[in-house]
Amino acid sequence: PNTCGECWQSFSQSSDLVKHLRIHTGERPYACGHCGKRFNVSSNLIRHRRIHTGERPYGCGHCGKSFTDKSTLTQHRRIHTGERPYACALCGNRFSRSSHHKRH
Repeated sequence: PNTCGECWQSFSQSSDLVKHLRIHTGERPYACGHCGKRFNVSSNLIRHRRIHTGERPYGCGHCGKSFTDKSTLTQHRRIHTGERPYACALCGNRFSRSSHHKRH
């Protein structure tokens, strides 16, 4: 029931479909009060505002470096742990970031 008429992607929540449809319509209802940049989801605006405020709420317990979003902290921690969760099914090479895995 929550299927996109453009690309046929399905969603379990109707609110997720609403957010997804903004990709196709180009709607960006959330605007930054500092610079006017607009976003299609409110969480992206919240993360963007940190550029202006300097807020870095996610800190590394190993070295104290801090980040504006949790996913960047997660990637950073892999420097300390050596974790490489993305593996190539063909050759077995492992990568710390999904983008490096995709590029490979």
